Amino acid sequence: MPSLVEKNLASLDFWAQPYAERDVMFAALRAAEGPVYCPLSDESGFYALTRYGQVAEASRKPEVFSSQPTAVSLADPPPVADYVGSMISLDDPRHARLRRIVSRSFTPRLVERVAGDVAVLARRIVDELAERGPCDFVRHVSMPMPLQIICSMMGIPESAYDDVIDATDLILGVGDPDHVGPDGKDRATLLAEKFSYLHELMAELSRVRRDKPADDLVTALTHANVDGEALDERELGRFFTLLVVAGNETTRNALSHALVLLTDHPGQRDILLADLEQRLPGAVEEVVRYATPVTWMRRTLARDYALEGHLYRTGDRVILYYNSANRDERVFKDPHTFDITRSPNPHVGFGAPGPHFCLGAHLARREVTVLLRELYKRLPGLHATDAPVRQRTSFINGIKSVPCAF
Repeated sequence: MPSLVEKNLASLDFWAQPYAERDVMFAALRAAEGPVYCPLSDESGFYALTRYGQVAEASRKPEVFSSQPTAVSLADPPPVADYVGSMISLDDPRHARLRRIVSRSFTPRLVERVAGDVAVLARRIVDELAERGPCDFVRHVSMPMPLQIICSMMGIPESAYDDVIDATDLILGVGDPDHVGPDGKDRATLLAEKFSYLHELMAELSRVRRDKPADDLVTALTHANVDGEALDERELGRFFTLLVVAGNETTRNALSHALVLLTDHPGQRDILLADLEQRLPGAVEEVVRYATPVTWMRRTLARDYALEGHLYRTGDRVILYYNSANRDERVFKDPHTFDITRSPNPHVGFGAPGPHFCLGAHLARREVTVLLRELYKRLPGLHATDAPVRQRTSFINGIKSVPCAF
């Protein structure tokens, strides 16, 4: 395996390359006989898990492939970092407890209200787009949907929306030259500030909701449910950070990629428009597979374990490359083809099956489906008018802006 391939996986320059060039390298990684080890500058490194089977097996065995100390960083975070301990970076029983509390807080009444909010917001977004005309699709269409749904669900005031967007953009865009801190602040300082802001915002709201309950998720999470379980202030802050970052950014990018893909593949767009209701569910799944908004997650070996003939040792770091698994020739026919009629489509765009499968997958699918339906019913000529500006990060397949017209 060429050493250039191994080193590039840890380089933001690699992730800024055209998708086709990256796909060539990942195809080589999937075809390699043994695992590929990628060194990091701190004398540590990680193994790249690029095949569908590797990613699936690691996801199903959290007792071996641990999410602690982190699932979202190639390097270990400082032990005192306030963002350590989010549900996404925990193992059972702590992970199971948090997921249980959160899942039970989504009462039928709240779920029904959120579903209604999605439909109302989709109509409003398309109304405003039709009146505005050509614009940045990210700013005016794909960004408002998940942000407003999540903030409404949690009970966040509209006055905080811009600051929440700024925080989530920086958290997921560290390394992107557009995200430069004032006074030369380093990466760790910027991250700490943004995480602290989100935690403090939630802490303040939770204190209000303890005395003045409302019909929102914060109220449900801060008041003990039928089993006497509730989130404490720190747990709530960490959950909100996870929800707003993962839910906002990934849904936003799925919507943005949908516009680009349906513009770049006019034949697929024609198939969709010819039978919107029938083809839309498959189109959403194929967008998520093809774009893979969350590129990877990290796991750390809790014990020695043999996977596809290689013995991984306790403490080894492995990266689950969902983007590569979603291109695995062993699972997907013509994996580099964007095909909204693809069936079956067992993609891992929301993570592979296991305890860490995306908790918000159902909501994300609903938001993307409802907004795309509204867009292409009312503005069937909608298309991107230029190439998207991509986010320079390895973790998220992000689009910062893309111009559109109809």
